[in-house]
Amino acid sequence: MYYRIKPRYNSEGEIENYGIADAKQYDINGFPGNWVEGADGFGVGDWYSETDGWSHPIKTTEEQEAEAREWRDEELRATDFIVPTTDYPNHAAWITYRQTLRDWTTTDDFPATKPTKP
Repeated sequence: MYYRIKPRYNSEGEIENYGIADAKQYDINGFPGNWVEGADGFGVGDWYSETDGWSHPIKTTEEQEAEAREWRDEELRATDFIVPTTDYPNHAAWITYRQTLRDWTTTDDFPATKPTKP
């Protein structure tokens, strides 16, 4: 897999030594742009530099917490149907999981350690 690297510009408008991966292709013949071969665990949205190779972008605490809340909200939406379905397998554990999701943002584990499904 190859990733096209979107150039990153410095304050003078000059291209720095690469930037963020914004597209992927299996075959790059005929595709314009700067392409680099992917590395395990990296892909679209990650940084690439000629001197340092691949790295994950550093996110602020606020960005990490916002992403964690989005994940939590989606987990709650995906399990909403379980609440009124009292004969759902392992119903009590799912209700506990949902409460754990709601409480998660006030714990010391937030946002680093996500609650696990039953």
